[in-house]
Amino acid sequence: MTQTYDIAVFEGDGIGPEITAPTVALLKEMAAGSIGYDLSFTTLPAGAGHYVKTGESLPAESLRVAGEADAILLSAMGLPDVRYPDGTEISPQIELRMAFGLFAGVRPVRVRQGQAGPLTLPEGREIDFVLIRESTEGLFYSMGNGEVSETEARETLRITREVSEQLFRFSFDLARSRKQDGRGPGRVTCVDKANVFRAFAFFRGIFDEIAGEYPDLTADHAYVDATALWMVQKPWDFDVMVTENMFGDILSDLGAGLMGGLGLAPSADIGLKQAVFQPCHGSAPDIAGRGVANPHAMILSAAMMLDWLGIKHDNAALRADGDRLRQAVEDVVARGVSLTRDLGGSASTEDAAAAVRAVLQAARAA
Repeated sequence: MTQTYDIAVFEGDGIGPEITAPTVALLKEMAAGSIGYDLSFTTLPAGAGHYVKTGESLPAESLRVAGEADAILLSAMGLPDVRYPDGTEISPQIELRMAFGLFAGVRPVRVRQGQAGPLTLPEGREIDFVLIRESTEGLFYSMGNGEVSETEARETLRITREVSEQLFRFSFDLARSRKQDGRGPGRVTCVDKANVFRAFAFFRGIFDEIAGEYPDLTADHAYVDATALWMVQKPWDFDVMVTENMFGDILSDLGAGLMGGLGLAPSADIGLKQAVFQPCHGSAPDIAGRGVANPHAMILSAAMMLDWLGIKHDNAALRADGDRLRQAVEDVVARGVSLTRDLGGSASTEDAAAAVRAVLQAARAA
């Protein structure tokens, strides 16, 4: 009997609904063509637009239903001119991370030979690494609760042993999986600022302890400032990097820049039970409703969702379709066909998604 997996969908703000629709359509088509699984979708309200209408950014019922789903597909959230009374932006995605303990923010960075981008890759080199960003603690820990007076402001950085151990085991497990798949050498780099801050020395110490549980893998360290430099100079040398929340927030955007922009940057926030999959970019209200938004980051996030579901439920069909969907987007981008304007083309959102669909259909017919 075919297993059906329930997907909670948050369509988001701005361009969010425009990139969600073709992504869900692609997922439905892939599920319809598979005998190994099926997908059921439930759209839930949340976001800045919902906050304007109701005073709630993430309704309790939406949170409950999302928590019971097999996975959560979340589009771009927030609007620059809609904020909470304290001046911070509407961020249901962060609320979901905190509510479900989604400690591992997964940000893959991949650039194939021939793909246009800001860097010219040496012959025979490709970029293929994953940045793991702790997503519940660090400098984001006191979000919404920082101390502000007329003369100073304070935010609290928090790093705990429990979450750090989970984070590091997740990172080493990923590096081991990538090595088995032939996608990496099996190396995990802890990115920190342990030379200055005791909290990061603590972070590094836990990393070294967990590294001892993985004698088949390589563990090393890098300061965050040096890492930013090396991500530009020699990004092909990285495999899996793991870091604190704020450092990961910054470095993940640098990784997106290596690929050509946030329009190609997918992400996942993963905990012990639930996981959220969403593009790294914002809601771009300046182009909303014009049909020109790039759907690729959203589609790639959906591919990550299929892969995660396949691993969690030991479902080879899901994993295979996740890989097919990722490769279809990479093929379209590498060939430079049907690219949206942020990538130098003139394709519409629907045209870009249709190009991915065509690659999938051609591969199935071959």
